[in-house]
Amino acid sequence: MDSKNLIHNRANNRVHKGNKKRQRIYNNHINGLLLVDKEKTWTSFDAVAKVRNMLNVKKVGHTGTLDPMATGLLVLCVGKATKLAERLTGLDKEYVGEVTFGTTSTTDDAEGELSKMEDAEPVTLEQIRDTLKVFEGEIEQMPPQFSAKKVGGKRAYKLARKGEKVELEAKKIRINEIEILDYEWPKLTLRIDCGKGTYIRAIARDLGEKLGIGGYLTALERTKVGQFNLQHAKKVGEIMEQDVIPMAMGY
Repeated sequence: MDSKNLIHNRANNRVHKGNKKRQRIYNNHINGLLLVDKEKTWTSFDAVAKVRNMLNVKKVGHTGTLDPMATGLLVLCVGKATKLAERLTGLDKEYVGEVTFGTTSTTDDAEGELSKMEDAEPVTLEQIRDTLKVFEGEIEQMPPQFSAKKVGGKRAYKLARKGEKVELEAKKIRINEIEILDYEWPKLTLRIDCGKGTYIRAIARDLGEKLGIGGYLTALERTKVGQFNLQHAKKVGEIMEQDVIPMAMGY
């Protein structure tokens, strides 16, 4: 082989080697449930991606999203446990939320454009208690305009961002219990135990409407998902392999 062909072959070999992608080796032995305390501003998918990289696993799924402004418990399914995700999504959940009266929001929470109701006057604790009774049990709830619900094949929040009026349908939800934890005008703190598909910010909106003073959600923390408790969750930066609950023990 002459020197010209030898140089050509070596160059081709270098190109072929450079085109080969290194195969990532995952920790396939990690399978189970992980309790994460989500931080504010993170999306649920942010938490999933960070856990996937930290544990070096291929599959991680969540069992119910939390809005970016919300904090608290995310139950993640790792590895083979992702097949449990759909079943776990249906578990009841508990939240602690803060409602601010006298103001409304386009998104029903602190992320939207706010409008102050100048004529709103303080209501009594007894008025709030009486009004909350209509939220107990199975009720029809109108999802927020800025929600992930689909309208004509498009996400409602995408249409709402364009300024379009979104025609949503009320959905049947279940509220097991609502407890007043604290009230000092204009702030109300509630503990809510509810079924799948409940929008806590819609409860804040509807409570304000029924009281005639407006209201929106200013803080939210998920404290329970089924039998899983926030007290046993860890921040993403603290997570280690041994924090993954084996499938047989988790569910």
